[in-house]
Amino acid sequence: MPAAFLILIACQLIGEGLRAALSLPIPGPVIGMFLLAAILALTDQKKPHIKDRATEQELHRTADGLISHMGLLFVPAGVGIIAEAGLLQQEWLPIIAALIGSTVLSIAVTGLVMHWLVRHSERRHAAVEPKSA
Repeated sequence: MPAAFLILIACQLIGEGLRAALSLPIPGPVIGMFLLAAILALTDQKKPHIKDRATEQELHRTADGLISHMGLLFVPAGVGIIAEAGLLQQEWLPIIAALIGSTVLSIAVTGLVMHWLVRHSERRHAAVEPKSA
């Protein structure tokens, strides 16, 4: 668990460094998350035939530990929102519009994807099932 957690913290730290160095408007942990995803995707592509069970088990243990403490992980985000209370008071309408719009868009896209997947699955099953006489 310490090695996997160290990798997570290192990616977050690199993300914070990139955000500060390049003056990006994206939070450092988000940049770190994308960096970690890229590293995992590239590592998986280079060695698709190698399965390191110890690393996989360590990753599962780390993920389970983080998930069990997820409520605590939201505290910094809540503090960040409180710290920006002045900005929230000034720009409340665009923020609310963005939240509602993104929620509606997410629901619509999820519905369309599910509809497509169900139709695609039904077609696949219809093509595979033998015709009865």
